[in-house]
Amino acid sequence: MNVLAIETATPACAVGVRTAAGVEVTRVVDDGRRHTEALTGAMKDLLEEVGLTPREIERVVVDRGPGLFTGLRVGIATAIALSQALGCELVGVTSLEMLAGGAFSSGVRGTLVACVDGRRREVFAQSFLLDSDVVALDEARVSTAREIVADWEGKGAPVTFTGDGVERYRSEFVAPSFATIFDQVVPSVHAGLVLGASRSPEDVVSPLYLREADAVANFTTRGRQ
Repeated sequence: MNVLAIETATPACAVGVRTAAGVEVTRVVDDGRRHTEALTGAMKDLLEEVGLTPREIERVVVDRGPGLFTGLRVGIATAIALSQALGCELVGVTSLEMLAGGAFSSGVRGTLVACVDGRRREVFAQSFLLDSDVVALDEARVSTAREIVADWEGKGAPVTFTGDGVERYRSEFVAPSFATIFDQVVPSVHAGLVLGASRSPEDVVSPLYLREADAVANFTTRGRQ
């Protein structure tokens, strides 16, 4: 199966292609939040590199969040448009699953907490067990670095932290002696390709926001002053 993956949940924009012959190419193409400008050209270049035409894409996989509101809208809208125009299948995966999958494919094992920077001193987080496979231990949630570290201090068990949320608040995550940091800022497009190829196609992919947009929150706050 020829699969295209789109990642726009973070300030970076990344794409990947895996062909039916097993050729895989992934690339981070932008880290300046110019997702709209970067995405179309990157997809065109990658397809040309692996010798595919858009009509040969059989499945589109897209990161549905949590992450940046604008980036998620760009990625999901692009994936839906491609699916409709090309008649190919559509699959959504989460940024936290992709981070966990990226750590797993790099050899990380044990308990892992994936964290995407949510701004406002918050992170979007989810815990996974990495053993013979990747298994989610809880639901994605909004938290803070301090709350996550305190929770694991209470458990007294070793854990690995990963994601751009960990990098953003690294001083808090690196302090505990029981914790290890796996450096990974962009959700793994390779993991997105693996996850997306193994799941059933969906009629609709909806963004996983977890919380209202910053613009809405700021407007609400001003209205209460």
